[in-house]
Amino acid sequence: MFPILDFSFNPKLNADYLSKNISLCKVTCKISFFSLRLSAVKNLLFNHRGTENTESRDWNFLMQIFTQLEKASPKHKLIGDKNMGSQYFDIKPVAGRIGAEIIGVNLSSNLSDDIISDIRKTLVKHKAIFFRDQQQLDADGQVAFARRFGKLTTAHPTVPSLPENPEVLDLNYGRTTSRANNWHTDVTFVDSPPLGSILRALDIPPTGGDTIWANSVTAYQDLPTHLRNLADQLWAVHSNAYDYATGFDLPEDVKAQRAVFTSTVYETLHPVVRIHPESGERGLFIGGFVRQFRGLSTTESDDILRLLQAYITRPENTVRWRWQVGDVAFWDNRATQHYAIADYENQPRRVQRVTIVGDLPVGIDGKQSEAIKGDASKYNRREAVTA
Repeated sequence: MFPILDFSFNPKLNADYLSKNISLCKVTCKISFFSLRLSAVKNLLFNHRGTENTESRDWNFLMQIFTQLEKASPKHKLIGDKNMGSQYFDIKPVAGRIGAEIIGVNLSSNLSDDIISDIRKTLVKHKAIFFRDQQQLDADGQVAFARRFGKLTTAHPTVPSLPENPEVLDLNYGRTTSRANNWHTDVTFVDSPPLGSILRALDIPPTGGDTIWANSVTAYQDLPTHLRNLADQLWAVHSNAYDYATGFDLPEDVKAQRAVFTSTVYETLHPVVRIHPESGERGLFIGGFVRQFRGLSTTESDDILRLLQAYITRPENTVRWRWQVGDVAFWDNRATQHYAIADYENQPRRVQRVTIVGDLPVGIDGKQSEAIKGDASKYNRREAVTA
């Protein structure tokens, strides 16, 4: 029932000691698989006291058991409950299925590799993570922090960056009536969409302007079997080209913004169900840039897209973040969609985004995404493919 544990790494854990603590071993195994609070485990251990210094010995014993459990069963790594998981910072879940606030980290400081590793693990687990009170972080610091997680893209495939920061996309909604109030995953119209996005709040309205993120993994898990089987077989064409039939009576500044956004047209074929490269989870990989499913008409595609999107945007799969100046949000672009709520009228709202280079999405059949139109090598800072 339990993984085989190798205690040869510590000669002090002899057979006599283990035989006296066999019930503790079994309790520990069960606890690790159900990810109960470490504090509760510690209390359990203290109740096993019987000799001098047993507290520290039992605690060390427990930690070594957990190390062996992770080696024996990598699919059930102990991460503690949702309020634990790092010795370097506190993790406070914001919603039940997605989103957590990381407390006690200054992103403008020189963070250790261990802290960065724990932040990445928290990101993969919670999909969207948030940091308050990061007013000391500027654009250069945001770029430096983002680089700890991988190579950075340019600001956007078509939209210009800040002049002094080629990786930073400045989203100043006080200067335009254009809004991002549609469900989407960032830049899925290229073959290798970003791994993640890091957004920093510079100017936030006193009310409104929140952002909602959705967990596309739990959405896939919510699908009835017959819909899941359908999604598993689908591939979708993503593009930055707009349906201009819906573009009548747009403000002139929005038309100008669209012209820049589509100055180079990209089209890419992605699997509708993507395998997460780090967690191995399956998630729906669709959103606002999907134009059509391969082999289906636009009408059929629209109907199926609405059906699948409805599972992603169910309230149970979402988290809503109420921005404050100095906040930083970091989301896993491989497992989420987001929606910027446009309820702040003409109030100023300015945020800046940096994105991390991602990999080619892989479907459940092992096949990778394919570019149909447009070369995103400059955006992803890789060598262009030549014929």
